[in-house]
Amino acid sequence: MATNTFTVTIHMVSSLDGYIAKKDNSISWFESASNYEKGVTGQDAAEFLKTIDCYIMGATTYELALELSKQYGWVYGDTPTIVLTHRNLPVDRPNIEIYSGDLNKLVDYRLKPNYKNVWLVGGAKLAKDFIRLNLADEIRQTILPIILGEGLLFFDQIGVEQPLNLKNVTAYKNGMVELHYEIRK
Repeated sequence: MATNTFTVTIHMVSSLDGYIAKKDNSISWFESASNYEKGVTGQDAAEFLKTIDCYIMGATTYELALELSKQYGWVYGDTPTIVLTHRNLPVDRPNIEIYSGDLNKLVDYRLKPNYKNVWLVGGAKLAKDFIRLNLADEIRQTILPIILGEGLLFFDQIGVEQPLNLKNVTAYKNGMVELHYEIRK
């Protein structure tokens, strides 16, 4: 499906102190017991996910998603998912593709001609590469009401200054806050 509008959105969930993963990769910290009365409940997740027509992720995120799918199911559904890696990883779904190569070529020749709304959903290194190469259009960072103190940082040593335009801020009843930025190019 050829489109006129193409957007790559980096989506990441982090702690208030900027960590996206604990050292042991556990996800118990994703559950929020916080209550913010002025917050919103959010839109219907199933309807929103229908607007995303391709996911991209790194190998570590893919491996974690595979492990979590044993308990929670494959959260990305039937949406095409491209895993960026140089490793030989298991693929057990027809909508998953392994890609290793130039990121500019991936975006220009594989993603832009076929998709409108692409979400990069994991991999701090991959997110930084997309920012450095000027391939991302937006960043949506959901901050959970927790300080982890250690783990894997979302942004560290990115190596470039990147101006952003704030598009939206949403505070949810569960205490999570989503920051939605447009990347200025």
